[in-house]
Amino acid sequence: MDAAAAVRQTPTAGPGPFASFVRFVVCGGGVGVLSSAAVPLLALLMPWALSNAVITIASTILCTELHALFTFGTGKRAGWREHWQSAGSAAVAYAVTSTAVLVLHTVQSTPSLLTEQTVYLTASGLAGLGRFLVLRLFVFATESRKPSPTATNVRRQPAWFGTRTPTAALSQAA
Repeated sequence: MDAAAAVRQTPTAGPGPFASFVRFVVCGGGVGVLSSAAVPLLALLMPWALSNAVITIASTILCTELHALFTFGTGKRAGWREHWQSAGSAAVAYAVTSTAVLVLHTVQSTPSLLTEQTVYLTASGLAGLGRFLVLRLFVFATESRKPSPTATNVRRQPAWFGTRTPTAALSQAA
C-alpha cells in the first residue's frame, strides 16, 4: 500500500472543540432558518401542527447527518443509534425551553415580549450548549474524545472475584 492510500484510510480525530461548535451553530442555525420558512409553506397543504411535526422530523434527520459528516467529522453517515440519540437530545432541549417559558408564565402572568424572548433565548442557548456537549462527547465521540475512566470511577474487583467465593477466601486466610 502506498503512502497516499494509507493516509486516505487513516481515520481522523475530527475537528477541535471550537471548530465543532462553530459548525454546530452554522448547521443547526442554517437548518433552523430553512425550517422556519418551510413550515408555513407546507402548512398551505396541511394543518400547521402536522406541517411543523413533518419539518421538525425532517430537519432533525438532516441535522444529524450534517453533524456526523461535517460538524464532528466522523467520516461516515449517522446510523440508527446516532439518529435516536440526537432526537432524544433535541427532545430534551425542547423540554428545557418549554419549561423555562412555562415557569416564566407561572411567575409572571403577563410578561413583556422582551422578557419572554430573553427567557426563551437564554434557555435555548443553554439547551443548545448542553446538546452540543452530549453530541460531541457521547453521540459522535471518536475514541480519542470519549470520556475516559478515572481512578475515582473505576471499580476494582477483589482478588478473589471470579475465582473463589468470599467465604473460601476468608477461611483460607485464617
